[in-house]
Amino acid sequence: MPQKTKKTPMMDQYLKIKAQYPDAFLFYRLGDFYEMFFDDAIKGAQILELTLTNRNKNAAEKIPMCGVPHHAAQNYIDTLVDQGYKVAICEQMEDPKLAKGMVKREVIQVVTPGTMTDTGAKEAKDNNYLTAVHQQGDQFGFAYVDLSTGELKTAVLNGAEILLNELLSLRTKEIVIDDSITEKTRAYIAPLKIMLSKQADVTTSAEVSYALQDVSTPLEQAVLQHLLAYLLRTQKRSLGHLQKAVHYEPSDYLKIDHYSKRNLELLQNSRTGKKGGTLLWLLDQTKTAMGGRLLKQWLERPLLSIKKIELRQKQVKILLDHFFERSELADELTSVYDLERLAGRVALGTVNGRDLLQLKQSLQQIPKIRYLLQQIDDGSFKALLKQLDPVAEVVDLIEQAIVDDPPMSITDGNLIKQGFDQELDGYKDAMKNGKHWLAKLEADERQATGINNLKIGFNRVFGYYIEVSKANLAKLPTDRYQRKQTLTNAERFITPELKEKETLILGAQTKAVALEYQLFVDLRDRIKDYIKRLQLLAAGISALDVLQSFAVISEQQHFVQPKLTKKHQIDLTAGWHPVVQEVMGEQSYIPNDIKMSEKLNILLITGPNMSGKSTYMRQLAQTVVLTQIGCFVPAKKAVLPIFDQIFTRIGAADDLIAGQSTFMVEMKEANEALMHATRNSLILFDEIGRGTATYDGMALAQAIIEYVHNNLHAKTLFSTHYHELTALEQTLPELTNVHVGAVEKNGKLTFLHRVEAGPADKSYGIHVARLAGMPESLLQRADVLLKKLEKTAKKPAAKETALKSGETTNKTAEQQLSLFVPETVAPVKHQQQRVIDELSQTELISLTPLAALNLLSKWQQELRKK
Repeated sequence: MPQKTKKTPMMDQYLKIKAQYPDAFLFYRLGDFYEMFFDDAIKGAQILELTLTNRNKNAAEKIPMCGVPHHAAQNYIDTLVDQGYKVAICEQMEDPKLAKGMVKREVIQVVTPGTMTDTGAKEAKDNNYLTAVHQQGDQFGFAYVDLSTGELKTAVLNGAEILLNELLSLRTKEIVIDDSITEKTRAYIAPLKIMLSKQADVTTSAEVSYALQDVSTPLEQAVLQHLLAYLLRTQKRSLGHLQKAVHYEPSDYLKIDHYSKRNLELLQNSRTGKKGGTLLWLLDQTKTAMGGRLLKQWLERPLLSIKKIELRQKQVKILLDHFFERSELADELTSVYDLERLAGRVALGTVNGRDLLQLKQSLQQIPKIRYLLQQIDDGSFKALLKQLDPVAEVVDLIEQAIVDDPPMSITDGNLIKQGFDQELDGYKDAMKNGKHWLAKLEADERQATGINNLKIGFNRVFGYYIEVSKANLAKLPTDRYQRKQTLTNAERFITPELKEKETLILGAQTKAVALEYQLFVDLRDRIKDYIKRLQLLAAGISALDVLQSFAVISEQQHFVQPKLTKKHQIDLTAGWHPVVQEVMGEQSYIPNDIKMSEKLNILLITGPNMSGKSTYMRQLAQTVVLTQIGCFVPAKKAVLPIFDQIFTRIGAADDLIAGQSTFMVEMKEANEALMHATRNSLILFDEIGRGTATYDGMALAQAIIEYVHNNLHAKTLFSTHYHELTALEQTLPELTNVHVGAVEKNGKLTFLHRVEAGPADKSYGIHVARLAGMPESLLQRADVLLKKLEKTAKKPAAKETALKSGETTNKTAEQQLSLFVPETVAPVKHQQQRVIDELSQTELISLTPLAALNLLSKWQQELRKK
C-alpha cells in the first residue's frame, strides 16, 4: 500500500523558502542539480521540455519534480526569463559533508526580465532597462536602471501619455510599482504586456544613499527608493557600480513619440521589427558594444542645444579630415571590450579570470587611443581626452596576479600566477614535487616487481592507487600492497608510502584551490575601488566610438555638414533618404530639394501612389534627426533650424494592442501634433483623412491644414490625394503646392520621383493598380467607369473646389455629390420644387427665430398637400 507523504526536513525547508518567492520559479540546489517541485515542476517541465518525475513515488501524495544540471542552469534560466518569468536561485550555503543535520540553503539571487545581466553577442549593443513608477495625481516619478552597466536616470513625467512614451522608448520588460499606482494607470499600461513587480518597502544602504545624493524632488526620491530596494531584494549583493541618479527632462531633447519613431524607422523596421533597414542600421559603424548602446541613446534623444550639436559636428569633421588617424583609432577600439559591463561584473561579483584579462587588454589600448586623438585635436576633444584615463593601477594588479590562460571557473584553481603569493607557491611546489615523486615511485615499483605496465593513477572517489593487470598479480609482494578496488581485468592497490604522499599532495591541492579563490576575490575587491574611474573611461570611449562611426558613414555616404540657423527656414539642396539610397544604390535614387522660407510653412504634396511622397517626407525627418545628434546629413547643402518636436502620421496601421482602427490611430496621431506642436516643430502628415468617407476625409484634411496654418505655423509637409485641396494655395499665404512628377506615355506610367512646383494634374490610380498586377479585365472596367464618372460629373474648376479658409457653407459637399448623380432622375413634384426653390433663396440667418418657425410650418403644410 502507498504510504502517506510525510513532510521531510528538506521539503519543509523548500516550502518555507518557496513561500518567500511565490511569483518565481524556485531553483532549489540538491547536489549537482537545481530541482523544482510541485507547480513549479509541472509548469517548468512544460516550458523547458524536461522530464517530469515524482518524489516519494510509493507515497499516496506524490510530489511532482524536475531538475536541471547546475553547470547548464544559465540556459534554462534565460529561457524562463525571456518568456516573462522570474527565477529564484537557491544555493547550498555549506558543504553537505560538513553539515550537522539539514544543509543550510538560501536564495542568493532572483533573476527577472529587468535584471538580466548575462547578454549574448546579439544583445551586446542593447540596454536592458528596469523601470520604476511612483504616482502622485497626474504626475509620475519615473526612474530606470541598467543593472549591467550601472546607468541610473530619473525624471518627473506630467501625464500618462508621456509615461507610456517613455516605457515604449526604453523597451522595458519590467516595471517596479508601489501602492501609489492607481487602477486607471495600471489599465492604461496593461496593453503593453510589461511585467509589473510590487515593491512595498524601502531600505537604506550605502548604494541607495550614493545614488540619491543629487536628487532633490520628493517624487524622484520616492521612485528611486523603491527601485533600489527592489534591486537589493532581488540581487542580494553589492551594487557598488550603480552611478549617481541623473535627472533628465524629456523636454531637454528633441521630442519624438513612440509612434513617430516607428513611422520614421529610426531604430526598428516597421515591417520586420528588426534593426535592418533603419537609420540605426545605416549609422552603426561602432567598434564596441558600449558605443553601439550609446548610438541608440543619441538617436532616442537628439539634442536641442546648438552649442552641443556644433561641438559634435566639429569632432566629426576632425575625424573625417584625418583618415589615417581615424582608421588607426578604429583598429584600437576594436580591441576594447565592454568596459561598462566588465565594471558591472566586478561589482556584482560575477567576473572571472578571462573577464579580467579582457579588462586589462582594453585598458592597455587607452594610451594608444589618447596619443592618436591628441595628434589631431584642435581643442574640440579636450573634455573627452580627460575621460580617457588608462587606470594603470588596474592593469598592474591584473598583470601581476592572473595567469595568461585562466579557466572559466574561479573555483577550480590555476588562476593565480607564480610569485604572486608565497603561501600559494608553497602549495604548488608541494603538488609539483609530489607529481615528480609519483613518477619516480611508478618507475621504482616497475623495476622492483618486473611489471612493465604497472601504473599509478587517481580518481576523486579512491584517490591515488597502483593498478596491476590480473595476469601480473602473482608478481606482487604481499607485505606492502593492500587491495583497494577490483576491476574486470585489473586490481588496484595502495602502499603505506603512497598513502602518506596522497595525504600531502591532496592536502596541498585542496588548500591551493581554496587560497586561489580567496586571492581572486581579494583582487576583485581591490578593483572595485576603481569602478567609478572605469565608468568615466567607458563613457569617453563610447562617445569617441560613436563620433568615429558618424565620420565613417559621412565619408562613405557623401554626407555634408549642416549649418544651423536661428531663422525659421529650411534649405536642403539635393537631399535624399539615406536608408533608401543605401538599399537601392546611389545611381537609382533621385535627390530632391526641400526649401521653405520663413514665410512658407506648409508644403501640400500631391502625386500618384508609389511615387515617393512618403519617402520625401521621411527624408526630411531623418535629416533633422541626423543634424540634432551631431552627424552630417544626406544632401549637397543643408541649412536647418533646431526643431523641438517631430510629429508624424505616415503609413496606415491599426493599433491592435489598443483595439483601435486605422482611422482612430490616424486621428490620435494627428491630434498629438495639433495639441502639442509649436512654431518650432516639424509635422509630417501623409494622406490624413483617407481612413473615412471621402467627404469627411476631405473636410477633416482641409480643417487640419487650416488649423496648422492659422494657429501653429509649424513647418509641415502634408501629402494628399484630395486634389481639390490644392486650391488652398489661393487663400493660405503660408502654403504652397508641390507634386511628385510622373509621365504617362502609351498608357504606361513612369514615376520621375522628382518633386516639382505646383499641384499634380491627376492621381493615376488605375495606372498604379496596373503596376500592382491587377487583372487586365478589371482595369479595363475601371477605365470605363472612370470615363463615365468624369463625363457625368459636374466638375467645378480646381480653384473653386476647396472652401475658402473660414467659409462655412456646404458648397464643396454639394459639388462633390454631383459625381454620383444617377443617369435618370425622377420628376419632382411641383409643390416640392417650389418649396426647394424658396428655401434656396431665403436668407435664414436674417430671420428671427419666430419668423423662421412660421416659414418652416408653411413649407411643411405645402409638402403635405396631395
